Amino acid sequence: MFSSAISSGLVATLSLSGLALGHPARAASCDPVHIMIARGSTENTPGQLITLANDIIAAHPGTTYENINYPALLDPYYGPSVQQGTAAVKSQLTDYVKRCPDSKIVLLGYSQGAQITGDALCGGDAAGTTAPTPPIDAAISSHVTAVVWYGDPRHNVSASYNQGSATTDGLYVRPASQSCDAFSDRIASYCDFGDPYCSDGSLLWVHLTYPSRWDWPAAYFVDTKLGA
Repeated sequence: MFSSAISSGLVATLSLSGLALGHPARAASCDPVHIMIARGSTENTPGQLITLANDIIAAHPGTTYENINYPALLDPYYGPSVQQGTAAVKSQLTDYVKRCPDSKIVLLGYSQGAQITGDALCGGDAAGTTAPTPPIDAAISSHVTAVVWYGDPRHNVSASYNQGSATTDGLYVRPASQSCDAFSDRIASYCDFGDPYCSDGSLLWVHLTYPSRWDWPAAYFVDTKLGA
């Protein structure tokens, strides 16, 4: 579980982040590209990932986004929060795909948000903190065109889709039985050395500052998946 000292710093910093710039939230119509944002623990919606979402929207006019509706809580509620978040990703993704089967979907997840999107796609139990959940049906996940994760606690150093400087596993490393290899060509997972959640570091600032380091490469990655 996240330590109380680190958690306090995370609350103080992330709770102030996430000012949206007025781009459309969940739309009633179907759109060429639709982004789903899973914010990090304690963040207000949409969280720091709005900067990356804005970059994608600027490159792909007509793109919309929605927030994954989940608690994003830390200890002692982290496990239930992950469980609720994973269910929310599955529900919202399924609803959108059924309504808009021709849309390209981009999933963005920061910290706990990366964990819940990964668990929705690939299955997981958050290293025993939540009840086991199977991956979402392939008929739904096949509509996901690109996935970006910042500071994923389930970071597995051997995964082929890793980006960043981290050389160790995350707090809740993803085992082979819950592998995301089936999505490896659609995922970019950014984890840097010193991060206390996706790696084994002690530098909280590393975990909190992925957008300033990786938004441009991440936006470029999404562009390549969307065919820009």
